Amino acid sequence: MSAPDIDTQVLVVGAGPVGLMLAGELALGGADVVVLERRTGPLTESRASTLHARTMELLDQRGLLEELGTPPAGGPGHFGGTRLDLTTDSPYSGQWKVPQVRTEELLEGWATRLGARVVKGHRLTDLRTAPQSVEATAEAAPGPGGAASALRVRAAYVVGCDGESSTVRELAGFAFPGRDATRELLRADVADVEVPDRRFERHPGGLAISARGPGGVTRVMVHEYGAPVGREPGPPSFARVADTWRRVTGDDIGGGAPLWLNSFGDALRQASQYRRGRILLAGDAAHHQMPVGGQALNLGLQDAANLGWKLAAEVRGTAGPGLLDSYHSERHPAGRRVLDNIAAQALLLLGGSGTEELRTLFGELLREPRVRAHLAGTIAGVDVRYAAEPGAHRLVGARVPYLRFGTGTGTDTDTDTDTAAGPGSSFAALRAGRGVLVDLSGRPARVRAAAEPWRDGRVDVVTATPEPGGTAPEFTTALLRPDGHVAWADGTVPELEAALLRWFGPAARR
Repeated sequence: MSAPDIDTQVLVVGAGPVGLMLAGELALGGADVVVLERRTGPLTESRASTLHARTMELLDQRGLLEELGTPPAGGPGHFGGTRLDLTTDSPYSGQWKVPQVRTEELLEGWATRLGARVVKGHRLTDLRTAPQSVEATAEAAPGPGGAASALRVRAAYVVGCDGESSTVRELAGFAFPGRDATRELLRADVADVEVPDRRFERHPGGLAISARGPGGVTRVMVHEYGAPVGREPGPPSFARVADTWRRVTGDDIGGGAPLWLNSFGDALRQASQYRRGRILLAGDAAHHQMPVGGQALNLGLQDAANLGWKLAAEVRGTAGPGLLDSYHSERHPAGRRVLDNIAAQALLLLGGSGTEELRTLFGELLREPRVRAHLAGTIAGVDVRYAAEPGAHRLVGARVPYLRFGTGTGTDTDTDTDTAAGPGSSFAALRAGRGVLVDLSGRPARVRAAAEPWRDGRVDVVTATPEPGGTAPEFTTALLRPDGHVAWADGTVPELEAALLRWFGPAARR
């Protein structure tokens, strides 16, 4: 067999936000990664533009928020069209508006600076697995002579981040159970129209949403109760959107200039497995859901944050048994939970007159503080808690709380002497993409010595003092995974060593 055109450790298929986030995480973890994308250039429209609190935390943990700048707030949140205060314990409470093209630009720049290679203009056509590798074939757009050229890539692992119609998922034979859409929301960006802003405005015949954005472009979304889901290939025609808008609202937008047309339904599917041997799925390739409130994008980015460091450790040869399998065992339940809440929201949002009583009840429930906090945490992604051993500290499995560190904080990577300056917060301590043992005890601790065999580039030790007047810490000493989730806290030294072995592989021999 002839040599492939590209030989790499990980091939990521799809250069949307999820694929680029994963590429950056892999490269940060020391993996050689290539991203394959069928588009030849950036998006011309912005499909997903809402970032939630947990995603903003992940960007902060990688030092990307300074480059992004402070995005505009996304306004009030909602649950199925009923207003919901998204205040959580995150420093990035609420929702933030970032055009998808900007998110992709930010993540691609970060990933390529770390060494990832992005190959555009190639469409995946074939996958062949071998005991130690996967070979992918991609077809480039036809050249001047009219003939398409093929690109062959050999990788140790392939990850499909290629959306709800994933070619990777289809070629690899992943089961994708669920249900097709029975309701549909039509969407269009329209110039040269004057319509009032509408926020989940219910009419006798359907639901209407409209908002004027930058540059005078108005985004309209409309659902007609009882209307069949469109079966035409591609996006809906502007005539169909305008006719539906007129029937629901009585307003005429037919004289406007359509810039982008799109529709999405309440289909709900999830891959039975997120991993089949050397092929994995992330983002919409792993789960297909109605993009209510931006949850789909954020769920996918959080998949990438969970998978990246684990797969990088696998290809570097430092992963312990079962580490890569924990991607499915952690993210599949997290995805199922989000899909369930999206299904409930779709019913509330697109259901006709038969759901009025249900909406009334939900409106009452959302005024209860505990209900509001529960749903806000779910939508924001900050309440994700991975399984922990019985009796573990209550933070184990949860994301690390945001803590500001005071002066005297240091990062001890190679010696027993703290450096003069260290990370300014618990999020900044994760910038290098390694595990971090955070010691807030203020005195030498035996647990720091226990981490010594893993301080070979896998785990850093940070001795810190909480900033006076800041949030009171909920732990004295904690081991953080590279994705910011707590692996161990305030337990015994043998428990710490077990956590280090589980998440960071066997101890180095000295």
